[in-house]
Amino acid sequence: MAEALKPVPREESRLEEKSDGSMGSSSLPALSVEAESKLDRAIRWKRDLVIVPIMGVLYMLLFLDRTNIANARSLGIGLPTGLEGSLDLPSNGYNTALWIFYVPFVLAEVPANLILNLNKVRPGIFLGGQMFLLGILGMCQGLTKTYGGLLAVRFLLGVFEASLPAGATYMISMYYTKREAAVRFAWFFNFALAGPLFSGLLAYAIENLDGAGGYEGWRWIFIVEGLITCFIAAFVIWLCPNFPPHAQSWFLTIQERDRLVHMLEVSRGAEDKGSAAGDVPIWKVLVDWRIHLLTMCFFCCDVTASSIASFSPTILTELGYTSTIAQLMTMPVWAAGIVSTFAITWTSSHLNFRTPFLLFAICLQLIGWCIMVAYVPAVGVRYLALFFMAMGTFPQMSILMGWLSANLRGCKYLAVGMAWMVGFGNCANFISSNVFITTERPRYPTGFATGLAFTLLGFVLTSSAFALLVVGNRRRDRTRAQMTDEQRERYDELYFKFVY
Repeated sequence: MAEALKPVPREESRLEEKSDGSMGSSSLPALSVEAESKLDRAIRWKRDLVIVPIMGVLYMLLFLDRTNIANARSLGIGLPTGLEGSLDLPSNGYNTALWIFYVPFVLAEVPANLILNLNKVRPGIFLGGQMFLLGILGMCQGLTKTYGGLLAVRFLLGVFEASLPAGATYMISMYYTKREAAVRFAWFFNFALAGPLFSGLLAYAIENLDGAGGYEGWRWIFIVEGLITCFIAAFVIWLCPNFPPHAQSWFLTIQERDRLVHMLEVSRGAEDKGSAAGDVPIWKVLVDWRIHLLTMCFFCCDVTASSIASFSPTILTELGYTSTIAQLMTMPVWAAGIVSTFAITWTSSHLNFRTPFLLFAICLQLIGWCIMVAYVPAVGVRYLALFFMAMGTFPQMSILMGWLSANLRGCKYLAVGMAWMVGFGNCANFISSNVFITTERPRYPTGFATGLAFTLLGFVLTSSAFALLVVGNRRRDRTRAQMTDEQRERYDELYFKFVY
């Protein structure tokens, strides 16, 4: 009897994945409960062992290449052999080198993801090829001889990195169901946080190369990390899978691929070209309030994230630690962010609630900024503030990414939504790179007050998003109550129940 029945997928049966609770029909062959469970486990393990590590390592190296300039700077603050002294940077030169990266990075995110969505170029070649170019440019940062050369290389880094974070998040969104995605985004961001964590250790080790080959120690940080990026890029080109309907046979068998496509359709509805979600005009996607409101929440928490990434080594140096020890002192901060991200995101996903955990994380973030603004005399307390900021900021990023993904339907929506959140959200770097004014150190009143203000704004915006999604669900329920079963079926293809 069990052989003749095809049960509702085990995971999806306990989720409100489809707006009306129905599972839809399936053309897949009937399986026993035991066989289906075994198949689902195989698919889950294969995705977790291939998709998450590849996308995570990719993002880790991007984040490392993006933030290693902070470690390079801290090795020689105020010294003629340091980054600023060697390249004769003006007083605002370091800040300019930070924000110039984000001009092309932000502008190219959405177009790059739409190109990836066309599936004309295999994802491995599209992502891995640009990653290889990024590694070469990363090395060029260590070889440049002038301030203008540094700015030019930083601008080109933004050009070639633009499609990579958004493309990686899009790949995760395409391979995981709504409820699965949040924890995978947590692992994804934890890989990113591991980049600066090991970058501090690497910078500490590389400092001993000062003078080798006629290069200062800060140059070797860029050169070594760029070489690592080029090496890993070759494996990304080779191992990165195609999109689920076209997954390679070495990755998923035909049965596993068909089962995965069915699970994703159960979770998010039909998304292919010709479906209701697939035929939505691009202008409707670009003006959708869900994308913009949740992106603004991401923007607010990224002000803190980019501040930690770009200025924590500098802040630690000015707390009295030597530049070498400051490199190592950043590592526990990033480690705390990794532990907090996984713990909070896993709990949020397990309970299928997002808003309460986001507000809790924002409160942790607020504690850190308040300590910085108050400028508590004890150095240990101000160091502790960095832990509160990291533990509150980074869980928000993975939860917000999963929250947006869960409230969008259709490849077009996911491509634009993921790219816009990563792209526009990273505009926070324009703020963080310009509010920590060199002449205001060590108190940095402008930088600390700005971080506190955006954290408070994030609390308000997150609460507003929750309220609007609740109201939207109630409005949808009232509309569906007045429809026939056939009308509801068509209506639910596009208008689904929001999660929060």
